[in-house]
Amino acid sequence: MSCIFACKDFFLLLSIQAHLIYTTAQPCALLLQIEAAQGIDQRLRDTTLRISPDVETSCVDGEEQVGTRRWVRVADEFDCSYQTQVAVDRHIVELADLAAMQLCQLPSEVTKYLMPSRYCHPEDFLNSVPALFGAYRGGALIEKMSAWIKDQFTYNNLASHGATTATDSFGARAGVCRDYAHVLIAMARAVGIPARFVSAYAPDVSPQDFHAVAEVYLEGQWHLVDPTGMAKVSEIARIGVGRDAADVSFMTSYGQMTLKKQAVTVSRCA
Repeated sequence: MSCIFACKDFFLLLSIQAHLIYTTAQPCALLLQIEAAQGIDQRLRDTTLRISPDVETSCVDGEEQVGTRRWVRVADEFDCSYQTQVAVDRHIVELADLAAMQLCQLPSEVTKYLMPSRYCHPEDFLNSVPALFGAYRGGALIEKMSAWIKDQFTYNNLASHGATTATDSFGARAGVCRDYAHVLIAMARAVGIPARFVSAYAPDVSPQDFHAVAEVYLEGQWHLVDPTGMAKVSEIARIGVGRDAADVSFMTSYGQMTLKKQAVTVSRCA
């Protein structure tokens, strides 16, 4: 297999594999969102999704029509294998050169990404963001905030749980990728920059797993940012987007599920 690094902006072929095994004591429904999204800047090829035992599934669009969510009915064991290749062809810009938009000029569908959400409460950051970052504005401010989170936080999977908010993570200065993303999102919203959560795949994520980054809305476009510093914008494959992690969990079960195995592998094609 070979990859061609020759497009107008940046081209990369990623190989993605995910394997989930869960059990349940009683039948339940789950909403699965692990399939990479088809989009202008990322295209899928050679995709397979196998669920055992064989059950009927139904698909619904992800938030903002980004990606696909799949309803699955589980009776006993859920064994899911997913693999695909994603050709990432993304226009790369210097974030620091981008200006924030006038709030009155924001499109209606973007405005909601200024508002508080389940895990992100921008009102808690109204004082701390100006105190920490002074007169920076727009993309330059986003870059400073992202770098600060990367440098000041400790990546620790024991530092957060399903109810941890951006405010909690900011106080603890610790968390995992979703917590880093939540803090950046809350900070950006606090200064009037729309921001949303992105579930994703990326190489070099350690430990390798489903990844979480942020997107900010500057100069009329969404721009990816990874405050963990583990993933390059040119190497991120989106799964879905939402106000925060509640909108794009890789699996939401409506009944108790027990983890038996979860493995994710993302690599560049050689």
